[in-house]
Amino acid sequence: MKKILVVILVAFIIIQFFPIDKTNKPVDKGMDFLQIKKTPSQVSKLINNSCYDCHSDETKYPWYANIAPASWWVKNHINEGRKHLNFSTFAMYEPKRQINKMEECVEMLEKHEMPLESYYLGHQDAKLSDSERQELIQYFKREIEETKRKLQ
Repeated sequence: MKKILVVILVAFIIIQFFPIDKTNKPVDKGMDFLQIKKTPSQVSKLINNSCYDCHSDETKYPWYANIAPASWWVKNHINEGRKHLNFSTFAMYEPKRQINKMEECVEMLEKHEMPLESYYLGHQDAKLSDSERQELIQYFKREIEETKRKLQ
């Protein structure tokens, strides 16, 4: 049993030499969702607190992102989040894709699938009340309609 614990400890120490890259890409505010949609400050705060760590290039890494293997899980989660939706590069999406992404936001919020429950463990301020969730849903729906109008 002692040998197994020593092996686990040594392995844990060794994996610390393989840190994740926590460098965020430079952000062009002219491409950012909150800027191009002229998002009201209250809604902007909600989106920033609940979405931007995983869905933008403005990630604020938590302390446990310095400890492998948790850091690997965090980095993978962020990479997946950015792949599905990156608010920092939202202006690069074609208008139809922007509509699709905002519709997905509505769906995820309505189903209570975003933010993820696991995200709340280290980010209690990201937890949305029912009224905040509704505020975001209504905001995204208005922006969807506005974007559709511009397409006509």
